[in-house]
Amino acid sequence: MKFKLKKCRSKREMMEGHSELGLIGDHFDGGLLGRIKDDGYESRSGSDNFEGASGDDQEAANDQPKRKKKYHRHTPHQTQELEAFFKDCNHPDEKQRADLSRRLGLENKQVKFWFQNRRTQMKTQIERHENMILKQENERLRAENSVMREAMANPMCNNCGGAAIPGQISFDEHQIRIENARLKDELNRICALANKFLGRPISSLASPMSLPASNSGLELGIGRNGFSGGSSGLGMSMGLDFGDFSGGTLPAISGIRSPMGLMGNEIHAERSMLLELALVAMDELIKMAQADSPLWIKMDGGKEILNQEEYARMSSFISPTSPGYVTEASRETGVVIINSSALVETMMDPERWSEMFPSMVSRAVTLDVIASGMGGSRNGSLQVMQAEIQLLSPLVPVRQLSFLRFCKQHAEGLWAVVDASIDAGRNFKRLPSGFLVQDTPNGFSKITWVEHSQYDESLIHQLYRPLIASGLGFGAPRWIATLQRQCECLAIHMSSSIPSEDATAISPAGRRSMLKLAQRMANNFFSGICLSSSQKWDTHHLGNVGDEIKVMTRKNTDVPGEPPSIVLCAATSVWMPVSRQRVFDFLRDERMRGEWVILSGIGQMKEMLRISKGQVDGNSLSVLRANANNGGESSNNTLFLQETWNDTSCSALLYSPVEVESLKVVMSGGDSTYVALIPSGFTIHPDGHSGTQDGDDGGSSGCLLTVGLQILLNSLPTAKLTAESVETVNDLITGTIQKIKASLGVA
Repeated sequence: MKFKLKKCRSKREMMEGHSELGLIGDHFDGGLLGRIKDDGYESRSGSDNFEGASGDDQEAANDQPKRKKKYHRHTPHQTQELEAFFKDCNHPDEKQRADLSRRLGLENKQVKFWFQNRRTQMKTQIERHENMILKQENERLRAENSVMREAMANPMCNNCGGAAIPGQISFDEHQIRIENARLKDELNRICALANKFLGRPISSLASPMSLPASNSGLELGIGRNGFSGGSSGLGMSMGLDFGDFSGGTLPAISGIRSPMGLMGNEIHAERSMLLELALVAMDELIKMAQADSPLWIKMDGGKEILNQEEYARMSSFISPTSPGYVTEASRETGVVIINSSALVETMMDPERWSEMFPSMVSRAVTLDVIASGMGGSRNGSLQVMQAEIQLLSPLVPVRQLSFLRFCKQHAEGLWAVVDASIDAGRNFKRLPSGFLVQDTPNGFSKITWVEHSQYDESLIHQLYRPLIASGLGFGAPRWIATLQRQCECLAIHMSSSIPSEDATAISPAGRRSMLKLAQRMANNFFSGICLSSSQKWDTHHLGNVGDEIKVMTRKNTDVPGEPPSIVLCAATSVWMPVSRQRVFDFLRDERMRGEWVILSGIGQMKEMLRISKGQVDGNSLSVLRANANNGGESSNNTLFLQETWNDTSCSALLYSPVEVESLKVVMSGGDSTYVALIPSGFTIHPDGHSGTQDGDDGGSSGCLLTVGLQILLNSLPTAKLTAESVETVNDLITGTIQKIKASLGVA
């Protein structure tokens, strides 16, 4: 009677057999499956074989008496050698098997059966893998079938776009339309994202002659699922850690609406794109901030210019510029009185950012928070922001931009914050810009700032083009200079010992109220000369006023501290053939006040109080009293609040008349919100040519003087602007400039 022996293996032996299974990947032979099928062998273990006979031999020996069989287990060395040979040749011939049996000390049949079993294991694994693929494909087809059934239930007419009568559209035609709508939607969306984020135009292949889009329900069903903007490769290559982002899942959308207004999977795809954009921008910022970076060329005098050829090879943001557009790039390093974490918190908060750079950031708001950071810190924080960046002159338009701001901690006490525009369609585009800040042992921080942008130069007045090209207009030197001045002011007023000529004249609470009042005065003045949206001004174009004098009006209806009225503002900028320092010293000299003040009855000024705002001479807040030449009583009821500052990028003198009683309340620590202010003043910039930043009086030195005047036009908000009012403010501003030039002895 014939019988067949069944192989038995312990659990441990079975686990060892499975451990010998290799991955299919790189070593899979396409012809292997056919050869396995031709062999027709049964599955056997590659590690356990009967010694001396195969299973077929045992079936043939059915007449022999049953005897105990001896098992043989291959040694690790034998298994390793067999696996290595199997990778190169999985179907050895008789000669190769004999050579293996001789080298490994195995019988020829043992080698033969091992390869048979190994091929069978490979076949089993392939079948399992194919079954998994077929299962996934089956699930996908089920989902598509369900979507198509839903679409067929509500078909649309190919001509009118309305509901179709059953029977008008065949199943094949409707299926083609569905696929066309999905592909068209996906292609257009990818092109739009590329144009918006990377600035590289990608022409869409979806022409107007394409089939009409399917209904909205179908679009949401299958038209939004084909795009994925994952960025795991970028994150790993740059060594950046993003917590939950590494798994491909993004945080849920916050209460603020996404800037592009997308929903569902669109938001997920867009946020993936924004995260990838932030990663690439951070990588570019780090490369540009490195001290020995080949991206910068050092010129005479220590100035650096961007190596455009090297940047074009490195950057992912480079894009063709339109005619008239120019590139502005600058880098600056400095030391500031603030630690890195405090600076990062300031930059990620739009309100604190505006307060730190009041002369530069007129308005800032956060549109969406994509990631709030990890571990309760700003590390990994990513948000979408809008801001208006200004230069204190009516001849330079405000730069409005929407951008990503991404913060990352690279080491203990070392942070980086990078910005990248996401609105390339405007006349200004901010390429990856930002700073690296590192704590120093003395409590200060060393900061390296990089500023890089493209803008339409035709929108800027000829006077200011050299200044902006030098980097002192919107570039890194101005950001560093403003930050140093503001941090020094904060450090002084947070210190227990405050340097002041009259430290007993005002309490700490009064000093804080005075600083808030001065900040509001400065913001009102800035809004009047820069045309930002922080305050609503109506611009007037009048024939009897030159184009370079900007005339505006503002209606005060619900403004705290200001009665209902109309405020008239006029501002202009001129070039002065003298150094910036000389003009600044002349304007802030109280004894020379009567030389340029147009208002009658006001002569010299007497300083009643000074609050220091920095170590540099001229950075202070003062209260002045006018000496009336005519002995009138007006000067007894009115004081002047004046703020002056001076740094490497700009000098300024701002002032506003204030009632004596109101100022007493503020100086005693009272609320400064309800004090009426009508500010006027001057800003002085270098003209951007070489040799004008050091304040010398060389023959080629010069500066750009901006004059801004505000007057109370009428106490009724409904009053109209009259020609007499325009003539008055025009005479005031031109007369002031003429008197300054005459006093300085220039034409």
